[in-house]
Amino acid sequence: MRRIRVRLQPRASKNEIKGWKEDPSSGDQVLICRVTAPPVDGKANKTLIALLAKEFRTPKSRIRIVQGETSRDKVIELPD
Repeated sequence: MRRIRVRLQPRASKNEIKGWKEDPSSGDQVLICRVTAPPVDGKANKTLIALLAKEFRTPKSRIRIVQGETSRDKVIELPD
């Protein structure tokens, strides 16, 4: 399993992955994602997982939010 850092923007105009950006404080690469769902009752997280599953061609059940369940900054675990 590999872990990636994600910055999520809920309530965007469309679901999309904007690309990678360097975090100035840590120097780590962060994947910028935008989803149309609001951050209520886990809707934005579910939409994010569906978006990542489509992008990385992996089942949604194999993607897990390891850290940041209620934050815009998340750590996601993906299969290799």
